[in-house]
Amino acid sequence: MMQSRCSTAIALLLLWLSISNNNASGAFVGINIGTGVSNLPPSSGIVSVLQAKNITHVRLFNADHQMLTALAHTGIEVMVSVPNDQLLRVGQSRSDSADWVNKNVAAFVPSTNITSIAVGNEVLTALPNAALVLIPALQFLQAALLAANLNSQVKISTPTSMDLIPKPFPPSTAQFNSTWNQIMSQYLQFLKNTGSVFMLNAQPYYGYTNGRGIFPLEYALFRSVNPNTQNVDPNTDHVYTNMFDAMVDAAYYSMQALNVSGIPVVVTQTGWPWLGGSNEPDANVDNALAYNTNLIRHVLNNSGTPNQPGVQVSTYIYELFNEDLHIGPLSEKNWGIVFPNGTTTYSLTFERLALSNNAGSTGPVGMFCVANSSASVSALKQGLDWACGPGSANCSAIQPGQPCYQSDNIVAVASYAYNNYYHKTQASGGTCNFNNTAMLTTTDPSYGSCIFEGSSGATGSTGATALGPVGPDNFAATKCHASTSLYIITLALLFLV
Repeated sequence: MMQSRCSTAIALLLLWLSISNNNASGAFVGINIGTGVSNLPPSSGIVSVLQAKNITHVRLFNADHQMLTALAHTGIEVMVSVPNDQLLRVGQSRSDSADWVNKNVAAFVPSTNITSIAVGNEVLTALPNAALVLIPALQFLQAALLAANLNSQVKISTPTSMDLIPKPFPPSTAQFNSTWNQIMSQYLQFLKNTGSVFMLNAQPYYGYTNGRGIFPLEYALFRSVNPNTQNVDPNTDHVYTNMFDAMVDAAYYSMQALNVSGIPVVVTQTGWPWLGGSNEPDANVDNALAYNTNLIRHVLNNSGTPNQPGVQVSTYIYELFNEDLHIGPLSEKNWGIVFPNGTTTYSLTFERLALSNNAGSTGPVGMFCVANSSASVSALKQGLDWACGPGSANCSAIQPGQPCYQSDNIVAVASYAYNNYYHKTQASGGTCNFNNTAMLTTTDPSYGSCIFEGSSGATGSTGATALGPVGPDNFAATKCHASTSLYIITLALLFLV
């Protein structure tokens, strides 16, 4: 009994330490859940997907009551939205605003952890005719929250498009479209008065594709950029190694141009499409995986931006499911990371990532490029020959007598070569394709003494490293000796320093 109690106490302590450390870090990466899905899974199934992926923050594009009910008691922080087609009604009537808050927010808290309301989406650029009701809508909804005593828990803002900033680079000269200066000034003052955040939809995919070659793909994907082509702001000498940071700083400088500062930016929409039409070659799985993986690592390291170093930039990835009902090019319909049946378009972890400990590896821990077992032997052999030849993969471990050699398993041998190539070249644009004979996975293919690049440990049994809760099962066999207690206390003090 004493051992069980001690094990439980230790587990609870480590859980508290983990939560405290995560809270201290502040920044998070959440997910958007759109409405343009023809076969959306039941709400309970969606929540199961969120929990399985350790997603702790979601942005809903509406205030669906079934979703809000399913999210109850999960602890997941929820951003609900006033859709654009409801903005006019809410912005013209205090009573309608109060009714909206009572039905869609007050009725669900505290069981459902609603923490913010997004009023419309890109209103000034997508729905300019509704611009005059935007500020009243914000004010009426705030008054309703105040009346319901929810104004401290729930904050209000409106997601803004990068299109509102005509010239975002160099960031130091960025300004909002002057047509909307009066409304933007009122909006920013509202955010200051209510302690809310500036919501920004920042999509480097469009910045890259619309730039028509001005910026290299690596710059958009957070990959290493040739020093000779680095983007330097001539007015501040700030070096921008990625487009995401430049977009965020453009928003900060645009606010400063209206003499407003001190409002944090939260990126409410960013991501990369994984499939596009024949004229959209950059919308592919490799780029989508690279962008979102590197984005998560970048946000969770709390490095901030060149203009705001150390200031956290919490972010919502666009999006959980593909929205097949969207109009427009094929890429518009394929931003999702999960199919409605629960399978993944590509593997993505929302926890803190680390880089491989291997000196030659640039790929993330817990991500592997492996051969597709359904590919033909001849196609796999061709891919293997290329990886070990022109691809310059280190194939010494799959030579006869070495730990990864299997004379009768072309899939395993090709997987090692594919993965080695991918990890060596991912940061500079290397992909996991090999004429469609390869795929990305988070399942570690390491075995015995054959350790794949990207494995987080010598046993090769774990995936991405994470700062997650430690369960009591990990300590079930641990006896509560004084030395163990001292170790745990020391660990606690290290976390608290």
